[in-house]
Amino acid sequence: MIVNQPKRPTLAEIEGARERIAPYIRHTPLVELPIGMKDRRIFLKLETLQPIGAFKLRPAMSALLYRDREELANGVAVSSSGNMAYGTAWAAQKLGVPMAAYMMSNAPVTKIDGVRKLGGQVRFISGETWWSYITETAAPEGAELLINPVTDAGVIMGNGSIGLEILEDFPEPDWVLTPIGGGSLTVGVAAAIRAKNPRVKILAAEGEHAAPATAALAAGKVVEIEAHDSFIKSIGGPSVVPGLWPVVRELIDGTSVATLDQVVHAMRLLFTHAKVVAEGAGAASLAAAIHDPRLSGNIVCVISGGNIDADDYVQALQGKVPVAK
Repeated sequence: MIVNQPKRPTLAEIEGARERIAPYIRHTPLVELPIGMKDRRIFLKLETLQPIGAFKLRPAMSALLYRDREELANGVAVSSSGNMAYGTAWAAQKLGVPMAAYMMSNAPVTKIDGVRKLGGQVRFISGETWWSYITETAAPEGAELLINPVTDAGVIMGNGSIGLEILEDFPEPDWVLTPIGGGSLTVGVAAAIRAKNPRVKILAAEGEHAAPATAALAAGKVVEIEAHDSFIKSIGGPSVVPGLWPVVRELIDGTSVATLDQVVHAMRLLFTHAKVVAEGAGAASLAAAIHDPRLSGNIVCVISGGNIDADDYVQALQGKVPVAK
């Protein structure tokens, strides 16, 4: 079975993935954020309430259940900045499969510890090596089945379950915003929503530290950018993932770039008005929803995760941009 052939999943494929992962994941709530903006109402899809504190449980479990059991005989591995490793460790433990994570040493400690506590093996690699595994220009030598966290078909289908839940709870939003890193979350959510309600507009949110999707849209092609270190670890890279970009471009209505100060402001709003802890990438969609002047009406923000180290979160709650590590 060819799995890492990036394509737009069908509604039937997304619904099938949702059925497979349903015993393991939560249908997370969609709640309004009461901040009194005159031209827009903002709703939060709280993936922070998944068992690992992030949406990545969906794609991880979907990717494993998409395989024949024989394919998992030697275990699974994933290259991840954090949450996908955490999600895969959780899924592997549930299914009784050995697991290894290729992670950068500056990944949030809470995510590294999460993988280890679930029985996963952490193998530290450089940022360059991590990117080569994501773009499939190189591969590790381990015997485990390597799951691509961006282009894997099972990953994308699992992410689509978020889109189905959004429209079940709120059938007629004007906008749905997702943070975009590799693009698998955006593709999955957008594919589900386009299939069910093509009137809804999709916006992908990035941070100013690294906005490769915005650069690719402006250039009309995949381009390399200078990505700056930031406390935001799960979005932003030197470029979009070339294999998936044509699918992303087909599905989105645009991108929105938030400043680091705007992301911190969004994190504080989530805490003060909704009692929600979000990491930087998790709050990027809300930052865009608040500050992008193009938006109005009913806006759904996917709050993708809340796994942030305590010292970084304290700084954010004080209104400071956490120091990049």
